[in-house]
Amino acid sequence: MNDAREVEDLIAEAAAAPVDGWGFDWLAGRATEERPPWRYARLVADHMTRADAALDVDTGGGEVLAEVPRPPKVLVATEAWPPNVRVARRTLRRVGATVVAVAPESALPFRDGSFDLVVSRHPVRTDWVETARVLRPGGTYLSQQIGPGTMRELSEAILGPLPAPASRHPEQAAADAEAAGLRVIDLRRARLRAVFFDIGAVVWFLRKVIWTVPGFTVQAHRPALLALHRRITTDGSFVAHAERFLIEATRP
Repeated sequence: MNDAREVEDLIAEAAAAPVDGWGFDWLAGRATEERPPWRYARLVADHMTRADAALDVDTGGGEVLAEVPRPPKVLVATEAWPPNVRVARRTLRRVGATVVAVAPESALPFRDGSFDLVVSRHPVRTDWVETARVLRPGGTYLSQQIGPGTMRELSEAILGPLPAPASRHPEQAAADAEAAGLRVIDLRRARLRAVFFDIGAVVWFLRKVIWTVPGFTVQAHRPALLALHRRITTDGSFVAHAERFLIEATRP
């Protein structure tokens, strides 16, 4: 297969592949990413054993929640993207979770003090005031979040040079949590190596993780994709870095 045909086949395959849910199995053998050292899923499972009522905000396809071995009596998840709502409801049947469809950036549709545990993996935006409101006194918020400038090398490979990131700084998240009346008890940060081995993996990732290149389409960004394909062919891979931070806070 010649190079022109190969790149078009790789792009077409990735453009047609489903991106529902929040699993990344499609990238197996085509891309890798280091995991944060704190093992978020294990932390969630451990916290769930001590909870009576728990909420997972922005659950995606419910992938993390579905792995909880001992779910609490009341387990609820929210999700704003309709395709993910369907996936999450199917995925979370086995742990007895109720999935609530919400509007993007809307208030949490629950009474004050409804939960003694709120968790969230890679939330679109954390509403700290709402989080504090739905937590019971003594309750805990645990979240793994996207850090500033995550996957910046990939963003710049498609878009060109970008300004310094102005948001998603862990220190600001901690300050916002404290301002909402929570007490931050843990804050950790990690920089994780991500490697893409073909341009199809890049296309699929950009379709799924939409904030990496806002408004991404194959057609609009084809010249940059072809240039990146040549880099991958020459170097054997393309390396970027994901930024993550863990924050845990309690309601006094």
